[in-house]
Amino acid sequence: MRTYDFDKKIDRRGTYCTQWDFIEDRFGDKELLPFSISDTDFEVPEEVTKALQKRMEHQVFGYTRWNHTDYKAAIQNWYHRHFQVELKVDWILYSPSVIYSVARLIELHSEEGDGVLIQTPAYDAFFKTISASGRSLIENPLRYQDGGYELDFEDLEEKIALPETRVFLLCSPHNPTGRVWTYEEIEKIVQLCKQHDVFLISDEIHMDVRRPGKQHYPVLLFEQDYDRIALCSSASKTFNTPGLGGSYLLLPNENIRDDFTVLLKNRDGLSSASIFGIVSLMAAYEEGSEWLKQLNLYIDENFYHIKEFFQKEYPEVQFTVPESTYLAWIDISGLPYSMEDLQEALVKVGRVAIMNGEIYGGNGKQFLRLNAGCSREKLKAGLERFKKAVESLKK
Repeated sequence: MRTYDFDKKIDRRGTYCTQWDFIEDRFGDKELLPFSISDTDFEVPEEVTKALQKRMEHQVFGYTRWNHTDYKAAIQNWYHRHFQVELKVDWILYSPSVIYSVARLIELHSEEGDGVLIQTPAYDAFFKTISASGRSLIENPLRYQDGGYELDFEDLEEKIALPETRVFLLCSPHNPTGRVWTYEEIEKIVQLCKQHDVFLISDEIHMDVRRPGKQHYPVLLFEQDYDRIALCSSASKTFNTPGLGGSYLLLPNENIRDDFTVLLKNRDGLSSASIFGIVSLMAAYEEGSEWLKQLNLYIDENFYHIKEFFQKEYPEVQFTVPESTYLAWIDISGLPYSMEDLQEALVKVGRVAIMNGEIYGGNGKQFLRLNAGCSREKLKAGLERFKKAVESLKK
């Protein structure tokens, strides 16, 4: 069995990297250790690199077709192996990004002024997409207690029954909290959408990065009960390939597939895929299972290191290891400092960039979101910088 080295240090500076080269855009300082943008510092699997190198050697990079057996079979096989879901080949469509899919599906299944329901705190791009589309945001706040989050089904039933609610935008697993929804929770969500004829969009891009024993349940498990659903995902979050472009969506309803394809191809002219995005997905989904297994073990250890750090140094900070993602959601409400003062100390004293959770809505204003998709050495350095910042505030 091949062993992958997630401790390997890779200098990403000078590669036009959003997280490292453009950290000044968000934090006003370019000389910070970043834990912000949600990609990782890990090399892609060697199997992906070899596939890309082989394609590079061809040296002709013309228009690329995604609608072929090799691409679709790679996705089908991944869902069969990892989620025990049998995808029909016709369900699979290409999209340039998950957020593009979300935006177009909102456009297709609601009118300006209609409501889009989300659960807060939420991925910040959701707010922007809903606002830019002229739709109204309807919030179903998650219940936070004992360091964890639960669905508030009483509030959800009330909000989904509103006549203006036309779309439910689900994040599964949930970003930023890391919750993996149970089979029963997903089933109930689908039934509520069916009952009130609400179109369900499920962003499942974080589906592969999970803690031991946590099983992800794709919404398509319930497509026989209700087919006004869309599953949007990508290999890019799992295998650290967002710069190569491309995502996919799964649509069991033929009419909805046709409508989406008209927007993608005829109106927006985006149906020609990146050859490197296509090749990387096929290689990752066909040969990347062992790499993913080892990645998850490494992320697990990173999270347990974070937990030990706060238990030892700042027990008033509450951190629960998330069930999914590589994003640490850290409750700093027990510290006697405002978020503004803490952020200033982190940047100016600690020289570290950690996201302010307020941009995710809900109760995010009492949280920091720290990207733990990095080497253990970098993570330890970041936590020491956090400590330096907090100690400066004590003085």
